[in-house]
Amino acid sequence: MAKEIKQFDNGSLRQRAEQQLTQQYPMPSSLEADVKKLLHELQVHQIELEMQNEELLIAQAEAEANLERYAELYDMAPVGYLTLGRDGVIHRINLKAARQLGIFRAQLNQQRFPAFIGADSLPVFNDFLAGVFAGQTVKHCELTLLPGSPSAPLIVHVEAIANGDDQLCHLVLIDITDRKVYEEKLKLADLVYQAIGEAIFVADADNRIVSVNPAFAEFTGYSLQEAIGQSTSLLKSGLQSEEFYRSMWKALETTGHWQGEIWNRRKNGNSYLERLTINTVYDEQHGVRYRVAMFSDITDQKHAEQTIWQQANFDSLTGLPNRHMFYERLAQEIKKSRRMDLPLALLFLDLDHFKDVNDTLGHSKGDLLLKEMGKRLLNCVRSTDTVARLGGDEFTIILPELQERDSIERLAQDILCQLTKPFELAGEIAYVSVSIGITLFPEDTDDIDTLIKNADQAMYAAKDQGRNCRHYFTISMQEAAMAKMRLINDLRVALPESQFWLAYQPVVELSTGLIHKAEALLRWQHPARGLINPAEFIPVAEASGMIIDIGEWVFREASKQALQWRTEYHADFQISINKSPVQFQKAGGGHLAWFDYLEELGLPGQGIVIEITEGLLMDAGAIITGQLLAFRDAGIQVSLDDFGTGYSSLSYLKKFDIDYIKIDQSFTRNLCPNNNDLALCEAIIVMAHKLGIKVIAEGIETQQQYDLLMAAGCDYGQGYLFSKPVPAEEFEKLLVAVPA
Repeated sequence: MAKEIKQFDNGSLRQRAEQQLTQQYPMPSSLEADVKKLLHELQVHQIELEMQNEELLIAQAEAEANLERYAELYDMAPVGYLTLGRDGVIHRINLKAARQLGIFRAQLNQQRFPAFIGADSLPVFNDFLAGVFAGQTVKHCELTLLPGSPSAPLIVHVEAIANGDDQLCHLVLIDITDRKVYEEKLKLADLVYQAIGEAIFVADADNRIVSVNPAFAEFTGYSLQEAIGQSTSLLKSGLQSEEFYRSMWKALETTGHWQGEIWNRRKNGNSYLERLTINTVYDEQHGVRYRVAMFSDITDQKHAEQTIWQQANFDSLTGLPNRHMFYERLAQEIKKSRRMDLPLALLFLDLDHFKDVNDTLGHSKGDLLLKEMGKRLLNCVRSTDTVARLGGDEFTIILPELQERDSIERLAQDILCQLTKPFELAGEIAYVSVSIGITLFPEDTDDIDTLIKNADQAMYAAKDQGRNCRHYFTISMQEAAMAKMRLINDLRVALPESQFWLAYQPVVELSTGLIHKAEALLRWQHPARGLINPAEFIPVAEASGMIIDIGEWVFREASKQALQWRTEYHADFQISINKSPVQFQKAGGGHLAWFDYLEELGLPGQGIVIEITEGLLMDAGAIITGQLLAFRDAGIQVSLDDFGTGYSSLSYLKKFDIDYIKIDQSFTRNLCPNNNDLALCEAIIVMAHKLGIKVIAEGIETQQQYDLLMAAGCDYGQGYLFSKPVPAEEFEKLLVAVPA
């Protein structure tokens, strides 16, 4: 068209027409007027054509510009455009679509769009494309694209329309991957919101509830319809102070966050403890848009925690602080004492003869006594004092911030007075007393462990004083305790280092002067201290349990010695062995191993005599009784030591088939004609003989004692008149000197 317009502009139409008319046809004047008119019309028409031509040029330029803009918009569009044939071949594609497919447009030669579609989406696309060409209407679907380049799959929204010729269709690809991920997150969030076990509600800036989840309704009893539009104070219990809420709102306004525990109330009026977390959602202007609250009912959990804490820190029987809580309280009070520069007293209490209550009335009554004791102690002390039960019948009292020392004495006397009053125990009456040990901080020590040991030592000193009294800690107690500790440590190595040896004291047959018996006595030759008195170390060995191993060694050594002397001097020779009550406490008492050892040696049971005390028979239960009967069955005889000093009973002698009674040296020491001690010795001898029991008198030191006892019919004697305890080598000299 532009070419044609340019040709039309090469000459002037009017001028050419005038020249041709003038040359060929000279015109008359009338005709000339018509020609001029015609020429004028042609001129006007020319102007119109020129104007139309100009408009066409402008339109063409605009069309070309629009076409260029369209091509640019098409190529640079933020969504993908492409044209497909019926076979799915791509005929045209813009840059966005090429990027979505992961290819360059130059690579489009016969590329098929379905090749870029995920397997799960391919059936959807095939149906979609068929529908587009069938209906020639705009259709849409969602597809998963697998780009050619190594990038993640895309989810696209596809819209399409077919051309009028029904051979091509135009597709729009809109990447909705992020939207889909967001929608999935929203679905997941909503799922969590609906299914989470914790209650959630959302409130607006005016603190009106706009949303709740099912757990909210379950916890509170308020349905969705009942909660929406209500103030957040709907759940307020009234159990929290106004200061609590002021602190909460201050945190929310300054930080947008609050977390803590709060008492709220359900629809039915029941209060419950919840763990609550509140977060604030702000708008673009940083104004409050929503407050999201999440909470869970922790009432049962708190009760369980409280129960566990109670059990861990308080005695289940008396309700008093236990050992763990006592240590914490004492540590706290010592810190406070240092800070305030005020002394502190610690009292250690132990019931006297509490075992008798359990044994006679039963453990249930003993428990009642301990509970009542705890109540009485609490009534004696101040509210700032701590009464604790460490276990068994041991109690402690912490007296902090002492303004005057006299208050300790007043309290101790009050406790002694209150606890000597009768205890009524479910129909039974019991009487007990208490021994109290007292120590002071920081006067006696500034160390917590030492303070407790001091109080314990002072308590035992009170028991040694006769019980039912109080005793203050002294440095001498600490020294005695240290000496005892050193003795225990030395005693532990005495046996493995062969520091023990046995001395033998002859047991003489008074009527003949013959020596067929001996008592084995333990001796400890300390490498630094020399010979240690048995009265010093045997109680320590018994208290520590070391007496069991030591007693085992004594039995084996004495048994070997008895076998030797039976072989060399007298076939019926016997050695007596003292057996501690502690050894009997062990089930079996080790006697089965003893029997095996005797059999191994070839020594009959008659070669050994076991010496026991009356106190053992008083506490004789099934274990002790069984051991004594086992000794009898094995032929081992039993001797009752120190007879007459304890609670002597003829029933013991009959029940346990005792072979020997040993009259204590306290009776023989002062023997003289016609005195009470002689009468007692005579009575014991007559009684024993009537029961078929032999009698051994201990502590014979003079000829007069010897003569009186022999005249009374005593069978055997033992004492310094005959010999002190001596080593085996010296004892053999006695056997040689006295003819068999």
